Amino acid sequence: MIMKKISFLISAILILTISCKEANKNTETIPADETFDEVTQEQEEVTEEKLEQAEGEEEYPELRITLEPKSGSSAKGDVIFTDNNGTVEMTATLMGLSEGEHAIHLHEKADCTADDATSAGGHWNPTFEPHGKWGATEGYHKGDIGNFTADAEGNGTVRFSTDEWCIGCDDEKKNIIGKSVVVHEGSDDFTSQPSGDAGARVSCGGVIQ
Repeated sequence: MIMKKISFLISAILILTISCKEANKNTETIPADETFDEVTQEQEEVTEEKLEQAEGEEEYPELRITLEPKSGSSAKGDVIFTDNNGTVEMTATLMGLSEGEHAIHLHEKADCTADDATSAGGHWNPTFEPHGKWGATEGYHKGDIGNFTADAEGNGTVRFSTDEWCIGCDDEKKNIIGKSVVVHEGSDDFTSQPSGDAGARVSCGGVIQ
């Protein structure tokens, strides 16, 4: 009888020990100086932080256009516009140009149908400023990008960024949709009005979304 009681007691102790171990595996330990409310608040803050990170990782609007030869030239290229958190970055890759300096501008219409690209209109100038070098205190057009240099093979790259443009926003003084990218035969002197005396329009592409 005594042996049976001892066996029963040992079995009870073993079952209790195993149950406690299993419970510990499934229970999150909370430090003694933290309450359940504090733990819940921390979890909410972590969740909000992850949501903010996810929003920051969203893809920014990107627009690609093709530049076609104009005015009997062989100049062509590709342009990529990217809206990077309020700053529009432009990268133009060009080929088929004559060696030396060339002007590149945004023009007021996304119409490159004319053989000489005059259908694109004048420089994009929504603020009615005089033509000039970008950032000049005397004034400049929103389309006055500037000059770049083509190498001996006729290749050139232009990189430009500004927060004065946007891609498809409601501000018509910033929105580049409906404009065109035009490359000129010569360089911009930043003085002659209204276009900088940059010569023929040798390549054109409409900025159409």
